[in-house]
Amino acid sequence: MTSTPSLAQLRQTAIDRLTQAAVDAPRLTAEVVLAHGLDLTRTQLLTRPDGPVTPDQLARAQRDLDRLVNGEPLAYVVGHREFYDVDLLTDRRALIPRPETECLIEHAVQVMTDHPAPLIADVGTGCGAIAVTLAKHLPRAQIIATDLSPDAIELARENAHRLGVTARIDFRVGSLLEPITETIDLLAANLPYIDDKDWPFLARTIRGHEPKMAFIGGPDGLALVRALLHDAPRVTHSDSIILLEIGAYHGDTVMEIAQHTFPRAYIEIKPDYAGLDRLAVIEV
Repeated sequence: MTSTPSLAQLRQTAIDRLTQAAVDAPRLTAEVVLAHGLDLTRTQLLTRPDGPVTPDQLARAQRDLDRLVNGEPLAYVVGHREFYDVDLLTDRRALIPRPETECLIEHAVQVMTDHPAPLIADVGTGCGAIAVTLAKHLPRAQIIATDLSPDAIELARENAHRLGVTARIDFRVGSLLEPITETIDLLAANLPYIDDKDWPFLARTIRGHEPKMAFIGGPDGLALVRALLHDAPRVTHSDSIILLEIGAYHGDTVMEIAQHTFPRAYIEIKPDYAGLDRLAVIEV
């Protein structure tokens, strides 16, 4: 009978494989994916070095490691990703939520906390990261979440159910603001903002696995931002706030677009935690 490795031996093998495949943070990634595949916590994995591994566990671990070595993102392999203070289901139906988007969440919660009953729109909701997180933190809010992809909307519904906020989110399939006829207090969007020409240079974990339509924003990355802002006056009022996640070098151009559409608005470009342009704030 062929013996299986101990937890410590399996952990080291995983680290070696991921290091050789140039996977980011190979030690941490190995521990996270093994804990997931073996149904252990990372603490259990590390404190039981001589613990046994069953043949079924070994097969699951090798399958997950193969996916990582082939460039699949960790969030898709384990099926979830922490975002802000929630844990979201993640798979190929939508973009993996990034820490940069937490800047938008922080500002939205700040400006809407005292609103008696805000109506919020999350345009291009993807997995629902913005919609469900705001629903959790703003219990008096009603939220409309739109996306062009029916598959993404279904994933967002699953996350809303997971967090118990389904009753306050109205999911609608459609392009940008097209499905919305109401007047919105807060319009939030993390739209695709990567230039067409930059797509071939993105990480293979992105190009090979995440949906391309969730990244590409036209020749200069701002096609969807322009379209959204062009239609935004239809669904906003004099006290509405628009929050847009933008590319690190789009600040000046987005400000010009916003000023053209809302000449009387207060407009600010706020940096992310790395000091890069990340959030356009438009107080209509």
